[in-house]
Amino acid sequence: MDMAFDQARDVSDEALLVAYGNGDREAARLLTARLAPRVLGFAARMLGGDRAEAEDVTQEAMLRLWRVAPEWRQGEAKVTTWLFRVASNLCTDRLRKRRSVDIDSVAEPEDDAPGAVAGLIEADRARALEGALAQLPDRQREAVVLRHLEGLTNPEIAEAMEISVEAVESLTARGKRTLAGILSGRREELGYGSD
Repeated sequence: MDMAFDQARDVSDEALLVAYGNGDREAARLLTARLAPRVLGFAARMLGGDRAEAEDVTQEAMLRLWRVAPEWRQGEAKVTTWLFRVASNLCTDRLRKRRSVDIDSVAEPEDDAPGAVAGLIEADRARALEGALAQLPDRQREAVVLRHLEGLTNPEIAEAMEISVEAVESLTARGKRTLAGILSGRREELGYGSD
């Protein structure tokens, strides 16, 4: 038995759903016209305005409603409450999928840490530098370490060592030349090649 459109306005959502569950196709059309636009608006807001996904959610929510129609028991839940809960869950699932990424499609992050070989070479270089620095006169070593390892400026070194800037420049220049001489025979061994 089909309902007339003007009679349907006064019929509750629950009564329309039960009527559909009993085979009334017009009840489904009327309920869809009543509820689908509301679900679509809700889903679109939940999904950040993605109309296509909101339409998919609305369609799936309505299909689920039609599946439960034959077992629907009036008075236990409101159709709109049930439908919005289903739509909300569908939206949440879609949002999670957007955030999750296929792990196999993610490029490996760049590893800034040196590899094992690079680490060994760096450790060899550090030991060689320490050994060469130990061979410098104390003042040259102090000036070179403050300038090239600690990053102080020449005026800062001059103040720290209580000498002139010119004396700092002289000490660091002599210290670098001496270090170069000490380490020159080890360039290839330390991974610097022959250039």
